[in-house]
Amino acid sequence: MAMRDDKAVITCALTGVLANRDQCPWVPYTPAEIADEAKRAYDAGASIVHIHARDPATGGPSYDPKVYAAIAKEIHARCPLILNFSTGAIGISAEEKVAPVALVKPDIAALNMGSMNYAKYSERRKDFVFDMVFSNPFGEIRDLLKVMNEAGSKPELECFDTGHTNSIGPLLDMGLLKTPMQFSFILGVLGGIPANTDALSFQSKQIPVGSTWEVIGISLVQWRLLAAALSLGGNVRVGLEDNFYLSAGNMAKSNGDLVAKAARMCRDVGREPATVDEAREILSLRPYRKYEG
Repeated sequence: MAMRDDKAVITCALTGVLANRDQCPWVPYTPAEIADEAKRAYDAGASIVHIHARDPATGGPSYDPKVYAAIAKEIHARCPLILNFSTGAIGISAEEKVAPVALVKPDIAALNMGSMNYAKYSERRKDFVFDMVFSNPFGEIRDLLKVMNEAGSKPELECFDTGHTNSIGPLLDMGLLKTPMQFSFILGVLGGIPANTDALSFQSKQIPVGSTWEVIGISLVQWRLLAAALSLGGNVRVGLEDNFYLSAGNMAKSNGDLVAKAARMCRDVGREPATVDEAREILSLRPYRKYEG
């Protein structure tokens, strides 16, 4: 189904892989904490949650499929949210990245669509405080897609730059991508496309007719990008993975706070947050299947 001007799908990225409690005290770590945050997001208007697993003891990233399974079970014990599992990681094999998808078979699996420089610059220190190459070669994308298709998980095509958006051709030709496709445009990462309305509008015009798309804005610029996406007819993502703040100096105390603001913004432009059932229809997802382990 194509985009709907009257509805907007809100995704909440609950915890991410890098955010920690030194930065924000409310970042969840354990499966139960993540599921409690998912319920807060659901109650505020989200229909999808984007999942990174964390080591329950240390809060560091976890790629253990059993931890992802525990998170899925805990969330579905609380609410019927659509589950979107990350496959983005550094320093592990493609098989390890996609193993949680193979085990749990979530509704959606995020797929990074290309490699890039990925950095954070400190104006105060006049230096890079985070600097890496985020490697996602085509061969690995192909292999991840094969597992996603076997699991029945719809790929969410995460595009940090225009070249990523325009990399779909060979994958369609191989039959690994199928229409209608779902795109996420990430703006605000140093090394990627600029975080402005012109860039977002350009990205939204590069995708095939009938596709759906959402914006992912990194840091406080997120709110301006959400406003643009909602006006352009796109869907939106918020959450403690991407941004801690409701406004400058005003830190959210839960993912639910961020979703509530996004829901208000939807209504301010005449669009209603999509329910879970409506989001499934809009994104052409399979019927709900409660994950019970």
